[in-house]
Amino acid sequence: MDVRGVHHVALAVEDLDQAIDTYVRFFGAEVEERARIEEQGVDAVYLRVGEGRLELVSPLDPDTPVGRFLARRGPGMHHVAFEVDDVGEAVAMLNRSGANVLEPAPRRGFGGHQVAFVHPESLRGVLAEVVGG
Repeated sequence: MDVRGVHHVALAVEDLDQAIDTYVRFFGAEVEERARIEEQGVDAVYLRVGEGRLELVSPLDPDTPVGRFLARRGPGMHHVAFEVDDVGEAVAMLNRSGANVLEPAPRRGFGGHQVAFVHPESLRGVLAEVVGG
């Protein structure tokens, strides 16, 4: 698996518009893409901050993965996404290496990217995403 780098750091937020405003005012962030992703139960936005990217996710309902995350942990870091050339290859390699990959195969994620998530128990408490395409 060839990792190109960190694609984004995702933050769970309760109010997406307020969070966007905060990052625009404090850090000059620019909205790169915004969408409602019904199948994941979130409103999401990619923000460009200099050379980096943040993803802000806000739940559409309390009974969604991000809604439950916020109820347990409150707002804050949700996951780190690593950009790879081939998500299918990354999933296979992670599985062979003993990681607990949450999806059996890549799926379509925000921005049309192929994605798969790795359970925090495999990464010392941090949820990770592999992103490609």
